[in-house]
Amino acid sequence: MNSENPHDRPAVVLVEDEPDLAAMARDFLVREGFRVLPAADVRAGLHLVETERVDLVVLDLGLPDGNGLDLLRAVRGRDDAVPVIVVTGRGEEADRVVGLELGADDYVVKPYSPRELAARIRAVLRRSTAPAPATTAIRVGGLVIDTSAREVRRAGTPIALTPREYGLVEFLAATPGQTFSREQLLDNVWGSSSRWQAPSTVDEHVYRVRRKLLAAGVTEPRITTVRGFGYRMDL
Repeated sequence: MNSENPHDRPAVVLVEDEPDLAAMARDFLVREGFRVLPAADVRAGLHLVETERVDLVVLDLGLPDGNGLDLLRAVRGRDDAVPVIVVTGRGEEADRVVGLELGADDYVVKPYSPRELAARIRAVLRRSTAPAPATTAIRVGGLVIDTSAREVRRAGTPIALTPREYGLVEFLAATPGQTFSREQLLDNVWGSSSRWQAPSTVDEHVYRVRRKLLAAGVTEPRITTVRGFGYRMDL
């Protein structure tokens, strides 16, 4: 007799309005050891986030009662620590980019396999539950990266970064001048790989980080593109 308490499993809110896809994903995730809380629309998803202990949200952005981005905003407004994976259609790049801007930790594109989704969930959970590094501050050029607060500051003023953008800056700043491939960045920052995640997500995050640093008046350090390979942080 299995005495496992299902409430000890990682709780995943699965916000998906396509019944067949939702059932397939739910059944696979349950077999893989997750506790799945299904929701078919924004209202039901928000109710679960507000009333249940939640470890991660899988959020389809195309929902019948509104835009899933509204739910993402609500989740981020309540607790930035809850990871979110957004789901979009193949032709919905704009929504995907906005989702990442709002702080989504990863994305998958329909059609996806339940195995891929489970791998993405595990990768995001590994990253979000990793212990804080012993170093409390990294100083690079005009930036101070406070690893305890997970905050990047210039001249004492915080720069608004999403959790994933922060992770990218922290990782590159730890070894300025060292070049990392997109695959290495996916592994170390996303806890993923190109088998499960498009390397272009690294490019999208680098673009947004550069834009935010420039807007904050940061000229050094800078993230340099190494053509055909990856990125490094230079002084």
